[in-house]
Amino acid sequence: MHLIDKYLTDMLEKGGSDLHLCTGQPAKYRIHGSIGPADDHIIDAAEMEAMLKEICVPASRWETYTKIHDMDLAYEIPGLARFRCNYFYNYYGMGGVFRQIPSKILTAKQLNLPQPIIDLCSTPSGLILVTGPTGSGKSTTLAAMIDYINDTSSKHIITLENPIEFVHKNKNCTIVHREIGLHSKSFPAALRGAMRSDPDIVLIGEMRDLDTIRLGLTCASMGMLVFSTLHTNSAPKTVDRIIDAFPANEQQQIRTLLAECLRGVVSQQLCKKVGGGRIASHEILLYTDALPNTIREGQIANIKTIIEANRGSGMISMDNNLMRLLEEGLITTREAYMKASDKKVFQELLAQEGDENAPPTAQ
Repeated sequence: MHLIDKYLTDMLEKGGSDLHLCTGQPAKYRIHGSIGPADDHIIDAAEMEAMLKEICVPASRWETYTKIHDMDLAYEIPGLARFRCNYFYNYYGMGGVFRQIPSKILTAKQLNLPQPIIDLCSTPSGLILVTGPTGSGKSTTLAAMIDYINDTSSKHIITLENPIEFVHKNKNCTIVHREIGLHSKSFPAALRGAMRSDPDIVLIGEMRDLDTIRLGLTCASMGMLVFSTLHTNSAPKTVDRIIDAFPANEQQQIRTLLAECLRGVVSQQLCKKVGGGRIASHEILLYTDALPNTIREGQIANIKTIIEANRGSGMISMDNNLMRLLEEGLITTREAYMKASDKKVFQELLAQEGDENAPPTAQ
């Protein structure tokens, strides 16, 4: 048993999702979205180094961490859970954050994924993006989508992640997991290798840089189905983020390429659920005949109109989904207000409820 296991085990028993460690402070758990101390024990520098170093495998990674002061890796307590680990240095010294990756992959049914998201799994080729802020469950949703494909079709799937999070067993599909830093030096290098490996589906853990985005779009335009994530909270901002990653003289070309291959954007946020726990709210953009021209012409603001005009085909905006959750009694008005992009409607509802902290409404 490793030194850190006592914290990770205790966190899971209390229903936590993240363990936060910082030299000179007590360990902290995130439970249902809120962070609080695990106990009153102050972790000193020697104890912190011992905990982090003990699970940093292979040993060469520790040298890299102490040199560049950042490190991502995965750690597993057999039979319990896997964890995505981020090591860092800060003002006080070493620290780390450990996020639970459940050993059992939740299915699309268990996550109550909307049918339009499940239908995206049958897309033959193109680019599908799952987006949202850190901790919004993007990886969990993607894992459920890959699991659904693994159950329902026979494909060659390559996942490129840093680190590997969910480990899929081969069912009907052949799945190859590659970890950046261990099995390939970078996302672009791994993508170039994947393009020569006859994949049907490529999962890119995150589109972090221009080269990764460019190669991801290239794979999607070559007939592969590409899944990836971005840290954006709406479909229009997702399209903007991809285009703005490129120099101005390349943006028209990228708009054309993105217009040809984008098949769907699922933006999600986790909301505190009435009665405890959390529930996902999704914004869903699907392919329509109007979407490519909208992207090519740079009229990104019109994507909102496309979503609103196609609710019957499964599209929905984040604010409309928040309103649905509110009307079903699953979240509070304040939670909907905090997560909404256009807060005006929810602001008025807060005022009607007599919320003392409600911002004043416009006269």
